[in-house]
Amino acid sequence: MRVRRLAAWTALPLAVTLGLAACGSGGDGGSGGSDSSVVSIQIAEPKHLVPTNTTETSGSQVIAGLFSPLVDYDAQNKPYEVAAQSITSSDNKVWTIKIKDGFTFHNGEKVTSQNYINAWNYGAYAPNGQDTNPFFEKIAGYADLQDKAPKAKEMSGLKKVDDLTFTVTLSEPYIDFKTTLGYNAFFPMPDAAFSAPGVLKDSYEQAPIGQGPFKMKGTWQHDSKIDVERYDAYPGEKPKVKNIEFRIYQQLTAAYADVLADNLDVLPTIPTESLSTAPSDLGDRYKTSPMSSFQFLAFPTFDKDYSKPDVRKAISMAIDRDEITKSVFKGSQTSARSFVAPVLPGYREDTAGEAAQFNPTEAKKLYQAAGGPSKIVISYNGDGGHKDWVDATVNQLKTNLGVDAVGSVEPKFADLLTKVEKKTPVGAFRMGWVMDYPTMEDYLGPLYSTNGSSNYYGYSNPEFDKLVKEGSAAKTQDEAIAKYQQAEDILAKDMPVIPLRFGENVFGHSSKVKNVEMDLFQRVNLVKIEAAS
Repeated sequence: MRVRRLAAWTALPLAVTLGLAACGSGGDGGSGGSDSSVVSIQIAEPKHLVPTNTTETSGSQVIAGLFSPLVDYDAQNKPYEVAAQSITSSDNKVWTIKIKDGFTFHNGEKVTSQNYINAWNYGAYAPNGQDTNPFFEKIAGYADLQDKAPKAKEMSGLKKVDDLTFTVTLSEPYIDFKTTLGYNAFFPMPDAAFSAPGVLKDSYEQAPIGQGPFKMKGTWQHDSKIDVERYDAYPGEKPKVKNIEFRIYQQLTAAYADVLADNLDVLPTIPTESLSTAPSDLGDRYKTSPMSSFQFLAFPTFDKDYSKPDVRKAISMAIDRDEITKSVFKGSQTSARSFVAPVLPGYREDTAGEAAQFNPTEAKKLYQAAGGPSKIVISYNGDGGHKDWVDATVNQLKTNLGVDAVGSVEPKFADLLTKVEKKTPVGAFRMGWVMDYPTMEDYLGPLYSTNGSSNYYGYSNPEFDKLVKEGSAAKTQDEAIAKYQQAEDILAKDMPVIPLRFGENVFGHSSKVKNVEMDLFQRVNLVKIEAAS
């Protein structure tokens, strides 16, 4: 899922919430003296902070404050212009993007169409190794920027018209192109970010320069915090708070203790072990809201132990989702038996069929017949509050399949992703997804296409790829959804991952803030948060 928005946390993959805070020391939640001008938001250590290389929710939350998207989404999940003045096309293939006048980068540079072109070409150029690279694959000329020795450094489909206008020619029509432009891969970067054309400065990631409502205050303090302050020259809606501290925690329990003590302003994810007491602990500061998260168990399909669909199906059938949702998550999540979130147009219930129904007797028979491994390892990140549900899952697998099963923890989500990318043996591994933009394609293409940006498990099915491609090229939304649904049906047969749960935002905040809102992407609305007094 390209980051796309891969999620570190469990109840809601790693969003960021803010509050007006006690400025703390970060880490495991150092509590410091109160400062009513600072909002503290709990996050995990981001993997990256370059827009074209940010594919998890912690990094995405930070740069969502530093940058302003071309489009955002209304209550019906339809895109509306933010940094863009207009985005138009007569054929879904050639798109004209006009950006609003008046935007400047935090260093004073005027934002122009060339800044978008430069940033997108940087993201698409394969030797740069950007995690969002596949987001640009539909643009004409993308293929020439791939491989170790690309034929070109710039996509032929990007053309500057004037300082505020550029055109994007796609290799084929794509009905959802405007919708995708809310994703952070499509943010601009200033001239100051580059030491030479197409060469990003090493220092840029430590203090990204954007054109959004907040700017960096100092540099990224790894494993501790990231400080930002309001950018007063921002032409859009002004934030109501001046400073935000994105405070990095290794453990959710420490963050929960801090929010109870008013030493942390917003905790985007209530730890699973505190879900039963949080409503009484926090009172009216305990909040829930809809969101788009999808928690699943992934398999390295290139590993002979997990290469057979029947092995994966058997493991799925041996997991009692409803019991874990009830006992561990206290009903704050819902069991998932489909591969796309219920908030999306085109969602259908129970698309995984019998493979997602709890049936321990048939699961054991199928597992033994398929020659499943005698030991199942489930790897997970320790900074995401996953231990309780992983422990419950491995206990079910021991009982229902008659195998040895253990959980294996990696300290940080970034560590787990790095190992998986390198195909270091980790067994099965937990993953989470928060949509990048509201379409079925966003849950299908990045996660399961052969070259999907977040396909960490090596899954490949040509027919699936074909259907997703046909859906993207459809002339109407109804036609696109029909193709995407056929593609989802293939996943139900192959089961490259096991759907586990759909989440909702379950969060809490200190007594020092109000108007704390989280969206479907697990992000806090940084311009709405206010001091409580």
